[in-house]
Amino acid sequence: MSETREIRLRRLTVRSWRRGTKEMDLILGRFWDAEGAGLEDSELDLYEDFLEENDQDLYQWVSGQGDAPVRFQPLIARLTRV
Repeated sequence: MSETREIRLRRLTVRSWRRGTKEMDLILGRFWDAEGAGLEDSELDLYEDFLEENDQDLYQWVSGQGDAPVRFQPLIARLTRV
């Protein structure tokens, strides 16, 4: 059975707000609350892949302290605008 969009959005809400580090909870949770429901399915796929990365790498990429993989760069630009 396939997951509905509503269930997927609820699952991603939890994953965005309960990361492992408070910094990433705040960054991803705020982004998700502001933009999550409006993401297209392909953007949700990319966001889920992004969430699979560890918080230390994510923080480095979002804070500009490290270079993110090219495929995540548009998402990170969007994250930092929120």
